[in-house]
This record gives sequence, C-alpha cells and structure tokens, in this order.
Amino acid sequence: MSKEQHYDTILAPVITEKATLLSEQNKVVFRVPLSANKKQIAEAVEALFKVKVEKVNTIRTRGKVKRFRGQLGKRADVKKAIVTLAEGDSIDITTGL
Repeated sequence: MSKEQHYDTILAPVITEKATLLSEQNKVVFRVPLSANKKQIAEAVEALFKVKVEKVNTIRTRGKVKRFRGQLGKRADVKKAIVTLAEGDSIDITTGL
C-alpha cells in the first residue's frame, strides 16, 4: 500500500476516557473506514508510526436514529480499531503525524 492509502485507512485517533485507560495497557484506538480490514489497519499503523503491531480488534457501531428539532435523522455508522502494540512501543497521539 502507498503512503496515501495508509492515511486513508487511519482517519483519526479516538480520545475518550475509555481510550485513555486502554493506553495504559499499550493499546491505541483509531477511527477507520467501514471498508478497512484488520490487515490493512495493522500495515497502516506500522508504516505511519514506525511501531510493531501485535493485534487489531475492530468495533462497528451502527448509527442511532435521533430527532433534531423535530426532524428525524440518523447518525453515521462508525468503525473503530483497537490496536495492541508490541512491548516497548508507544504512540503519542497528541503530536499528530
């Protein structure tokens, strides 16, 4: 995969309280496209951040139907990847790429 495809695979880091707690276990959470598979995600993280990936778990959350000012709407579907890094490797999300 080219470098541009790696950037398309990793959309954004997820910075929540739960994701911060996972960082203590050497795990990082990213938002990824719905079409991305685990192998593509692992290759992109290894190429962009120069770390060794041990395991990738994915979560697909379907968008909820909500009302906004009386109008019915739907939130977008989201896919997140929890990437487990090898011992000794780390990613500082706050610095960016």
